[in-house]
Amino acid sequence: MPKSLVFIAAAAVLAAGTAFAAEPAGPAPKASNGVYVTAKGMTLYTFDKDTAGKSACNGKCAENWPPALASDGAKPMGAWTVITRDDGLKQWALNGKPVYAFVKDTKPGDKTGDGFLNGAWHVAKQ
Repeated sequence: MPKSLVFIAAAAVLAAGTAFAAEPAGPAPKASNGVYVTAKGMTLYTFDKDTAGKSACNGKCAENWPPALASDGAKPMGAWTVITRDDGLKQWALNGKPVYAFVKDTKPGDKTGDGFLNGAWHVAKQ
């Protein structure tokens, strides 16, 4: 295989593994002003197409809606559980529903994804 193809393949693998991780894996999301947010204060959302314990948001969807990744060894607590995504990464779930940030939210407190995709996305509320 030519060196350029090896480089491109390696870059694609690296990009695929990090493309949708807006924040590093971390502790359970926290409540702020009645909604749940990431450790950096970014609003979290649920997706109507998800089922309990299963994310339907993969690939391009996960690039726009980065999953709230759970750190290794994260334990369920209260309404929060940890699911395993199709790519093998661990993701936080609220009452069994996976949670995500939204790339168009640029600062803590933004909620631009609420009601997106004909109402399929919802702010994760306390």
